[in-house]
Amino acid sequence: MSDRSRYLALRTCTWFLLLLALAGSPACAGNPTGKEDVLVLETMKGEIAIQLFPKDAPRTVENIRKLASEGFYDGLTFHRIRPGFVIQGGDPNSRNENPFDDGRGGPPYKVPGEIGRPNVRGAVAMAREPDSVNPRRESNGSQFYIALRDLPQLDGAYTVFGQVISGWVTIDSLVALTKVEGIARVVDDYNPGQLAGIRHARLETLKAWKSRTKQSGTTASERPR
Repeated sequence: MSDRSRYLALRTCTWFLLLLALAGSPACAGNPTGKEDVLVLETMKGEIAIQLFPKDAPRTVENIRKLASEGFYDGLTFHRIRPGFVIQGGDPNSRNENPFDDGRGGPPYKVPGEIGRPNVRGAVAMAREPDSVNPRRESNGSQFYIALRDLPQLDGAYTVFGQVISGWVTIDSLVALTKVEGIARVVDDYNPGQLAGIRHARLETLKAWKSRTKQSGTTASERPR
């Protein structure tokens, strides 16, 4: 083999090894974007973990990621708790002392509707204004709800962007706050104020969340039933 042939063979081999190395890098692995797919809400009653669905609701998930990373949800509350229906949070108005303006606030924008997934138990969806003033069914910029049971009557009307994967003990504890005497109430909607506070919202990759919960020993009671 001539020197030139050896040089070409060596160069080809080097490029091949480089391509193999790139193929095994994180950028080419199973999560190509490296995006966090789990939203963890640290509440006054414990944690709730929500798996996000960026393929089904890309704009909504990107907005949720942005708000969580900026600390938007820190210090807010679940201002609406209706047993057997939903718990709802994410309104910046819940920071003030007036419980009766909760549910009316949010960022100065709406998010286009990405309606598709069903409202099964544990589904996490964006709240929105009614069709009479919002015929395009655009979502509120920050408020969301968690379905406490299957709610097929809401299918086709709200953007579902996630699913509770852990934290039902926490959710049940939040619902139990409706029995506290003296909390604000409008018909069947209860507002426990800071008793149902969200201390912090953080993002994790699904792999990191699974590893952490495996080490901490998540119990069956914390998983969806």
